[in-house]
Amino acid sequence: MTNPYYAQTDIGPPYFWDMLPQVIKDNYGKWLYHEKVKPGVLKHVGESGDELYTVRIGSPRLLSIETLRWFADIADKYCDGHLRFTSRHNVEFLLTDAGKVDALIEELEAAGWPVGGTGKSLKNLIHTQGWIHCHSAATDASGPVKAVMDDLFDYFKKDDLPAKLKISMACCLNMCGAVHCSDIAFVGVHRKIPRVDDNGVANGCEIPNVVASCPTGAIRPNPKAKSVTINEEKCMYCGNCYSVCPSLPIMDPENDGIAIFVGGKVSNSRSGPAFSKLAIPFIPNEPPRWDSLVAAIRNLVEIWVKDAKKGERYGEWIERIGWEKFFEKANLPFTDKHIDDFIFSVPTFRSTTQFKFTK
Repeated sequence: MTNPYYAQTDIGPPYFWDMLPQVIKDNYGKWLYHEKVKPGVLKHVGESGDELYTVRIGSPRLLSIETLRWFADIADKYCDGHLRFTSRHNVEFLLTDAGKVDALIEELEAAGWPVGGTGKSLKNLIHTQGWIHCHSAATDASGPVKAVMDDLFDYFKKDDLPAKLKISMACCLNMCGAVHCSDIAFVGVHRKIPRVDDNGVANGCEIPNVVASCPTGAIRPNPKAKSVTINEEKCMYCGNCYSVCPSLPIMDPENDGIAIFVGGKVSNSRSGPAFSKLAIPFIPNEPPRWDSLVAAIRNLVEIWVKDAKKGERYGEWIERIGWEKFFEKANLPFTDKHIDDFIFSVPTFRSTTQFKFTK
């Protein structure tokens, strides 16, 4: 297999085929079946009888160059140099020698890298940059994700949950994480409009770009001050304007926090893909361990584990019992925040009067 365009340009990544292990090239399109050997270990068998073992470890999103070099050394030692990163920040080591699997797992876990996350388990949490890098973050990312994963770690190591469980995290409403379509997701939220520094806007920002950056049209020029004004009723607290104008800061230690969404998925199995829906509108930031957030997510996970049927994803379980019953089981207050979507989002605004009370 050759790439007809690869020889013509050096733009873009190298051709994927050149990076594949030989066993995958030999069996490309000819895999007969796969099976779960144990949590964290998969086995693929080709029509030729060739076997490929995958050992998956969970990892944080932010890795040092020393860690990456250590991964490469481990891959050289056990896997002929082959490993891959998944979309959920897992590292998967690919090897053909079944006799090396246990030794690889022993060395990985001895160094603190947990093997798991396959089958009906908690998948590795994906997250965004948070306070480490993102300029519009309403909360940290690495901190709360570490706290949540520490609490739910046992679910990553075993595969006896009702179905796979995917938890995601984004540090602001711009959502460069997958919080819109995960079983359980938490996202940083601002609750105050950006503060306008008229002098800074006038001297350091391009006002047409600032106006154009607002997705809801909440920003208008203020010719008198050579600045802008913000209509609070239209603002959705996304912080997008701050990206183009540092004189419109939106971060607020007292009012920033976290919201939790549930019931989303990308998979088309059993039921169609679904967006997550709001469950808890606000939890305050509580670094370093985010105790209230951790307790809330633990509660959401445990009621699903206890009540869901085999193979039932989080949103499918909620649809079966009803959203009203879900709030009752989760012991969560139901407020107007759960009924009314953003008022200017006409396609998703819930205007129906139909509602089932459970009591």
